[in-house]
This record gives sequence, C-alpha cells and structure tokens, in this order.
Amino acid sequence: MSFIEWIKVIILGVVEGITEWLPISSTGHLILVNEFLKMEQSDAFMEMFDVVIQLGAIMAVVVLFWGKLWPFHTAKKAPQSSWFVNKAESGFMKSFQNFCDKYCYMDTLALWVKIVVACIPAAVMGIKFDDYMEEHFYNPTVVSIALIVYGVIFIVLETFNARRRPRITSLEDMTFKTAILIGVFQILALIPGTSRSGSTIIGGILIGASREVAAEFTFFLGIPIMFGASLVKLLKFGFVFTGSEFFVLLLGMAVAFGVSYFSIKFLMGYIKKHDFKVFGWYRIALGVLVLIYFLFIK
Repeated sequence: MSFIEWIKVIILGVVEGITEWLPISSTGHLILVNEFLKMEQSDAFMEMFDVVIQLGAIMAVVVLFWGKLWPFHTAKKAPQSSWFVNKAESGFMKSFQNFCDKYCYMDTLALWVKIVVACIPAAVMGIKFDDYMEEHFYNPTVVSIALIVYGVIFIVLETFNARRRPRITSLEDMTFKTAILIGVFQILALIPGTSRSGSTIIGGILIGASREVAAEFTFFLGIPIMFGASLVKLLKFGFVFTGSEFFVLLLGMAVAFGVSYFSIKFLMGYIKKHDFKVFGWYRIALGVLVLIYFLFIK
C-alpha cells in the first residue's frame, strides 16, 4: 500500500477522533471525507472501517474516565455499613449482597446499569434497521439535511436553555427514567449526520441535565453502543482481513484514540464556559456547503 494511502487513513482517524465527541456527526463527516479520499480498499471494508474505527475513539473515554467507570475495589476499602437497605438472610442474594458490599462501588455499578438500560432503545432499532439505514440514508443529501436541522435545534435549544437552571448537576442525580429517556434520543443518531453525541446531549439538556452531565453521560453511552455496533459490522464483514486491511484498521483506530483523548478534554473544558451554539452554526454552514457541492457542482 502506498504512502498516500497511509496518509488517507491518518486523515480518517483524525476526522473520527475530532467529530466523534463534538456534536457535529462523525459518521456524517466520514461519509463526506470518503467522497474525496478514495481508498484502495473495497466498499465493504470501508463501510466496516467507518464503524470499527470508533473503537479507538471509545478507548479514549475508558482511559480518561477510568476512575469513574471501574466499579470494583479491594476489601480494605469496603464501607462500614451495607449499601442494601433490606439484607437477605441466606442464599444467593445474601452472597451477592456481601460481595457487592465488600468489593464494589455501588454508585458506579448503578451508573453502569443506567448506561446499559439507556443503550437498549438504540441497540434494538439499530439491529433491526441497520441494513435499511445503510441503503437509504448513507448519502450526502441526508447528511447535509441532518447537519442543518440539528444545527438549528442546537441554537434554538441553547437560547431556550439560557433562561433556566439544570436540575441534574451530577451523574448521581440521574434517575433510571432519565437515562432511558436520553437513550430514546440516541435513536435519532441512526440517521447519518445527526450525531450520536449531539442527539443525546440535546436529549439530556431538554430533560434538565447540565451540559457537563449530558456530555459525560453521552461519552459513557458510547462504550457499549460502539462495541456492539463494531461487533455487528465485523460479523457481517466476516473477521477475514488481508494484511494491508488489518494495518489500515489498526492505524485508523490508533489515530482515532490519540485525537479523541484531546478532543474529549477540550470539549469538557469548553462547555464549562460556553454553550453549544458554535457547533450549531458550524453544522448549518457545513450542511449548506455540502448540499451546494453535491447538488450543483459535482
């Protein structure tokens, strides 16, 4: 494979690492970039690549938030009192409760249950409509419209949100009902150009979460969703790679990981002092340019 092809892979990894976490649609950007960077690999491989490269991005979340995501501790850190209000007197439940009290951060375990529950709506819809979405929606026109529509939504939402105070200011404040509702918003991201992070952040803010909580929960939701989506794509592709295909995938994931690490840190710092309007205007501008290009220039 030529040096130019490696540069193309690096560019795709950079695009994924930046756009996966900013609410501007990574899938949409990858579709658009692929229009201009024609790779030597087959269309089937590139369809799989555009999804599986996200594993590199999601590993940046695991590294950055390891302290909040790892649910286990040693027996020395066990609390003096039980987390469970009603303790079982015998059997499996007693053993389970004792294990949790002795070795688990229960708030972190509860967070993971909320994450899994919130992923169910999008997982069910994604598995059911994956082929249909690829056939009918993975094109520049749909991407452009989605970029513009959700850009407008971000601007309107932030204008509305400036007049109210969030009622959910930490992950501990988030209920299972709130988690499920945010998960429902994640279904919108099945349409390319929408942005998975954008749709769930919009949902979180509408429900009453602060920007920081909405963004952080969005990052965590990406872990099972991206692992699941990547597994589906790999199964469909067949797990059979040529040598060059394997290294293309590995390089793309590595670049996506490194760029994602800094993108996440940037976003978490940015939203402490700013709103999401700038991303809304960016989406609108990009959507209009892409629409003009594919309708009148190409």
